[in-house]
Amino acid sequence: MSHQTGIHATPQLREFLARARGGEVRLIKVVIKDEQLVLGAHREPSRTWDRDYDTFLLPLLDDQEPCYILFRLDSQNAQGYEWLFISWSPDQSPVRQKMLYAATRATVKKEFGGGHIKDEMFGTLQEDICFQGYLRHMTSCSAPAPLTTAEQELQQIKINEVKTEISVESKHQTLQGLAFPLQEEAKRALLQLRQRKINYVQLRLDTERETIELVHTNPTEIGDLPGHVPTDTPRYHFFLYRHSHEGDYLESVVFIYSMPGYSCSIKERMLYSSCKSRLLDEVEQTLHIEVAKKIETDSGAELTAEFLYEEVHPKQHAFKQAFSKPRGPAGKRGHKRLIRGPGENGEDS
Repeated sequence: MSHQTGIHATPQLREFLARARGGEVRLIKVVIKDEQLVLGAHREPSRTWDRDYDTFLLPLLDDQEPCYILFRLDSQNAQGYEWLFISWSPDQSPVRQKMLYAATRATVKKEFGGGHIKDEMFGTLQEDICFQGYLRHMTSCSAPAPLTTAEQELQQIKINEVKTEISVESKHQTLQGLAFPLQEEAKRALLQLRQRKINYVQLRLDTERETIELVHTNPTEIGDLPGHVPTDTPRYHFFLYRHSHEGDYLESVVFIYSMPGYSCSIKERMLYSSCKSRLLDEVEQTLHIEVAKKIETDSGAELTAEFLYEEVHPKQHAFKQAFSKPRGPAGKRGHKRLIRGPGENGEDS
């Protein structure tokens, strides 16, 4: 809590933080000195946030002294650029310092402005807060909550029920798809696509190293798509399809799996086909990119604006059939029944 230490930012630091929120600063290091929050260091943007991350952050971490790091992302919200707030508290630092920095943490957030902070991290080792650590942090934050004992038992019952349905006639799927790992450059490109910083990512399989690698992320319009589809080798494509539908502006991620007939080897055909589902699982579940449509094509020629629109927004052919009263048996109308009200036969009501 901020009132536990009484430590506040110096006027110079407050002035610097106000300027930094405008976007001219990539990283701010704040330390406690003479019972005041002061500026320890700062860095201006050089490249994209993910490329600046380890280069700027790691050299500023002291193994003996805690600090606070404010790192500017490239995404924005209603208040401006979004920031990552990092509390660095190494194991080798004195216990009194750890406690002081922990108690002043809320004050730093308040001085900077909590509305600008998108996410927070705490670390005692560099592995906790390096770029890979941040990716792990994002994955763990979006993971589903652990199941209770009752939920685990229910899940096991459902699994057992599915297994009992397997018979000789069942189609066994023993191979769930190969899992070639995404190269880091390819993963960064997909994260940039999710943030709408780029609109196209092309991936290929490296069959020797058994990885999925980035080919390019060239800015791409719909008219450019056919030219991006090779005629002699398969590819995976992720395209940010910007369009209007029923008066609404939409940005839909479309996955395109291009397989150019039999001009490529059988090995390539099998590997690309087997790796596709696991790649999509990682993109949708781990990287949290919503794929609006999955398309397979053997030629880029069909990737027109009309084709993409109809794939993303298929026409609904709904025919409403008027309800017809069922006919009775032919030639047998039955006896007519007269329903009399009370008193019509002379009874008293």
